[in-house]
Amino acid sequence: MSNTQTGLSFNDMALPSAVLEQLNAMQFLTPTPIQLQAIPALLEGQDVLGEAQTGTGKTAAFGLPALAKIDASVKQTQVLVVTPTRELAIQVAEALEGFAAKMRGVGVATVYGGAPFGPQVKALKQGTAIVVGTPGRLIDLLNKNVLQLDGLKVGVLDEADEMLNMGFIEDIETILKAVPNTAQRALFSATMPNAIRKLAKTFLKDPLNIQIEAIAREKATIKQKAWKVQGMTKMTALTRLLEVTPYQRALIFVRTRQDTMDVAELLQRNGFKAAPLSGDLNQAQREQTVSQLRSGHIEILVGTDVVARGLDVPEITHVINYDLPSDTESYVHRIGRTGRAGRTGEAILFFRAKERHLLRHYERLTNAPVEFFEVPNANELSKYRQQQLLEKLQASLAPETASADKPKLEKLLGEWLEQSELSAEEIALALLAQHNEQRPLFLKEDRPVREARGERSERSGRNERSDRGDKRKPRAERGGRAADVDFETYKIQVGREHGARPGDIVGAIANEASMDSKYIGQIQLFDNHSLVQLPKGMPKDIVHVLKKARVRQQPMGLELSDEQVKRAPRPPRDRDARSGPKRSSGKGAARRFN
Repeated sequence: MSNTQTGLSFNDMALPSAVLEQLNAMQFLTPTPIQLQAIPALLEGQDVLGEAQTGTGKTAAFGLPALAKIDASVKQTQVLVVTPTRELAIQVAEALEGFAAKMRGVGVATVYGGAPFGPQVKALKQGTAIVVGTPGRLIDLLNKNVLQLDGLKVGVLDEADEMLNMGFIEDIETILKAVPNTAQRALFSATMPNAIRKLAKTFLKDPLNIQIEAIAREKATIKQKAWKVQGMTKMTALTRLLEVTPYQRALIFVRTRQDTMDVAELLQRNGFKAAPLSGDLNQAQREQTVSQLRSGHIEILVGTDVVARGLDVPEITHVINYDLPSDTESYVHRIGRTGRAGRTGEAILFFRAKERHLLRHYERLTNAPVEFFEVPNANELSKYRQQQLLEKLQASLAPETASADKPKLEKLLGEWLEQSELSAEEIALALLAQHNEQRPLFLKEDRPVREARGERSERSGRNERSDRGDKRKPRAERGGRAADVDFETYKIQVGREHGARPGDIVGAIANEASMDSKYIGQIQLFDNHSLVQLPKGMPKDIVHVLKKARVRQQPMGLELSDEQVKRAPRPPRDRDARSGPKRSSGKGAARRFN
């Protein structure tokens, strides 16, 4: 959050004590210009029309006063926030959860398309106080009479112009008509096209019109670098990057709380001093973790946007965007964790082909270029390790750094040479072999991995396919299975009851493991699990990634299975075809995946 020298703090506003306590814990001290104007007006019950660019602190501007309106003893929806995208819905929900952490009985439900109705319906029926969602799913829930707005106190439209651009204007009108007249309304937008002004005039009552100029940012002392995800998994890239990067402290941003634990655990397994920083930690645990970072007991923190926003550790030299944020405001907050106290810093981001356009937004917002770079391949990392070992050995022999036990070691080496038939060269080779077992000096050549769909479509001129795969075509038309692959059967804890379809499973595996779909064999769905054929002898890090990957918001829990995928029985052929088989139309192949 930007600190604006206004002389007014959140403590000067009529916010609940639990909210103020949490803001102080998060080090949210000074309101931004839009917060200074919007929060008092919303607390007084006035409607607000806010025109402000991304990065000005809009979420807190409407979220904090909305929390003040909630009666935790009433189990019904009291605050509704409408966002254009699933990613922004998740981001806003996490922010509101963070602000409300000390408010007992106040929960947040996030509803969006592409996810099962069940958990979302359950949250709404339990009377969750805050609902954040996308237009399509909100209308579905309204039509099913699951989302009840009778007790709504605050309705917010966030990024209204983006919803207009995405064609949601009619959906928004439908939702606003369902908002009771007694509810307070707020509309926030980066721009104010005529359609949005008309919407505001129709549904807002004498609103306070707030216009905030885009924040002028000085050219940062933060160098921004970007790696396009290709050639290896993101986890492999992360471990290699951390190995060759001379960081003092590093902060890695991921999307969810579960990701903080998964990534931190994998880093620990690879010998890094890493720890998660998530909303699952209470304030005392969070402070202890940050203290360990400052002292050097921890060198890497893996966190989400919300919990890391108030983090101020001057020793952080690198910020790595393992997952890109859903909005540019969060990107600014992320990279602002480095380059503190007049120091220089480095911000690194991993992006996929379909996310390339976001880089231009980051450059404009930060007034600094984003440079592209490549993560070392296996051969380059091998040479790096060899050179590092050589330099370490040379340094240990220098007079100023020589071990105090050097005379004893020289004597021991002489005794070995006299007592054994080993030469000095053979002893050196044996020691190198032991080191190589602990930390390989000759890494296996990188396996060819799946090319991102966006890259294939860019070259061919075709539209990029959906992340779930082109399910309209049978596997044979998508290139078929690799003929020389030895498959084995894996079991995943996702099935029909979770709303999973084979295309979802293919998409999740292909994206998370960077695996070409031709290396994914047959899939068989059951009620509570599924079986999928994958290449035999997959690397442990990929198996671990897939174990934590999600399909329909459900962890896959990938593991080897004793069950075998059964081919679906062939449909009975037409009796007129007895003289010879009919030419396949591809429907049989498609049936195997349904």
